[in-house]
Amino acid sequence: MAGKRILVGEIGRPHGVRGLVKLRSFTADPNAIAEYGPLTDETGTRQYRLTLLGDGLAQVEGIADRDAAAKLTGTKLYVDRAALPPPEEEEYYLADLVGLQVETPEGQPLGTVRAVEEHGAGSFLVVQDRKELLLPFTRAVVPVVDLALGKLVAIPPEEVVVPPPGQEAAE
Repeated sequence: MAGKRILVGEIGRPHGVRGLVKLRSFTADPNAIAEYGPLTDETGTRQYRLTLLGDGLAQVEGIADRDAAAKLTGTKLYVDRAALPPPEEEEYYLADLVGLQVETPEGQPLGTVRAVEEHGAGSFLVVQDRKELLLPFTRAVVPVVDLALGKLVAIPPEEVVVPPPGQEAAE
C-alpha cells in the first residue's frame, strides 16, 4: 500500500472572519482527521495542518482571514494510506481495491478494478478489460477479496435488460 493516498475530508466554506472553515470528515471518527499528521491536497504538494474546534469547524494553520479561508473551499484532503489504522477483518479501504485483478470462481479473468464508485445505494467496482463492467461491491457478488494476492473473486450478476416501451422482453 506504499504510496497510496486516501481521501479523508474536504474543506468547506469559511466561517466567520478569522479564517475558520467548515470541515467534512470522511473518517469513521470525524475527530480523528487531525490525528493522521499533515494532510495534503489532491496533488500531494500542499500540506495542511488542522486544529479541530468542534461543531465541524477547523482552523487551518497559516490561514487567518476569511478571504484566505474562502480560497480553500472545496479542497479535498488526503493522507498517506500507511498513516491509517488497519481495517477490521472483512473491511477494506476502497482505495486498496483499485488495481486488483478480478476473476470468476472458476479462475476466468474479468479484468482489473479501475475505480470504486459510490452511487448512494452502495459501492460499485469499475472493472476494466476490453469493456467496462460495473459490479456491486456486495458479498454476494464479490465473495473473496485477497489483498495479499492482489485479486478478488466476483460472480457477476445476470444483466438486467429493460426493453424499449411497447416491446416484450425476449425470452
